[in-house]
Amino acid sequence: MKAIQEFKEFAVKGNVVDMAVGVVIGAGFGKIVSSLVADIITPVLGILVGGVNFTNLKVTLKEALADKPAVTWNYGSFIQSIFDFLIIAWAIFVLVKLINRLKHEQPKPAPPPPTPSAEVLLLTEIRDALKARTTT
Repeated sequence: MKAIQEFKEFAVKGNVVDMAVGVVIGAGFGKIVSSLVADIITPVLGILVGGVNFTNLKVTLKEALADKPAVTWNYGSFIQSIFDFLIIAWAIFVLVKLINRLKHEQPKPAPPPPTPSAEVLLLTEIRDALKARTTT
């Protein structure tokens, strides 16, 4: 029973709930970013670079034999994955920068200094009276 109670306390802590919400929102955000890259950015970049796709680049290490497929080193897929990662990282950077700019608030003016206490006001009056006495 103690283990169940401890698990219940752990599961309802704010950090665990916040993390769960973050994971769900992150999954949704991941789909948005994937769609942005696959459906909007990549086609434009494909036009700009002449439709270059590295996926089919490979080196055949061992030729196909009868019923056994060829053994290949698919370095093009790796290069394409690097380019895809760079595009996704750039897209996330731009989105985060845009979101930060949208939620950027105007700096609030500094609050006025607090009014002096009664003692400070009294001491200021005494100082001013002493100054007036010595200058005359």
